[in-house]
Amino acid sequence: MLRGLFVTGTDTNVGKTAVAAALLHRYRAQVSLRYWKPIQTGIEHDDDTAEVRRLTGCGPGDVLSSGVRLPNPVSPHLAARLNGCSIELQRLVQSILAERGRARWIVEGAGGALVPINDSQLMADLIVQLGLPVVVAARSVLGTINHTLLTLEALRGRSLDVAGVVMVGPREPENRLAIERYGRVAVLGEMPRFDPLTREQLAAWSVSELDPQSLLFKLLQ
Repeated sequence: MLRGLFVTGTDTNVGKTAVAAALLHRYRAQVSLRYWKPIQTGIEHDDDTAEVRRLTGCGPGDVLSSGVRLPNPVSPHLAARLNGCSIELQRLVQSILAERGRARWIVEGAGGALVPINDSQLMADLIVQLGLPVVVAARSVLGTINHTLLTLEALRGRSLDVAGVVMVGPREPENRLAIERYGRVAVLGEMPRFDPLTREQLAAWSVSELDPQSLLFKLLQ
């Protein structure tokens, strides 16, 4: 059985990679953690795996680099079609199961929970097959309540365990309260948009501000 957390988002470019790196900073002193990005599109522009290495200082053994890597910054199903292939979820799942060992995993999705992966499956189907609790990265600003509640509903409708939400952007106390109340979920932290985003800033924020009640620790044990 795979153990760890899956980081999804309410949208693309919402801050999933920074949240994944923050989780590594927060808990890798207590738990053996590894990172994996199963699907990356637009690889000619962005490399989230390399970004996590930069933000955390993780060595090669802490990061699984294999997975689907496709050009064109579009939805996975479209990127695969443009490159004359199809993404097979079962093959991805088997690849990480072969790496299981004793480590716990921080797995980062592509786009949001309902982004299409192939002609019949969504990112949420990958989460179901991996069986991991989900941390949702959400914007803090106007519009986030609706987007976050819809994401939570989609995840819970598939019987997935929502571990919590990390809000990214300026503090918006009323939005946080609404997400916690109507979403029946813990907001694990409010991450500012660091400019520039450095390893030192992210590490300091993670240790002091992320999951202060250690709600995620039991899921990583």
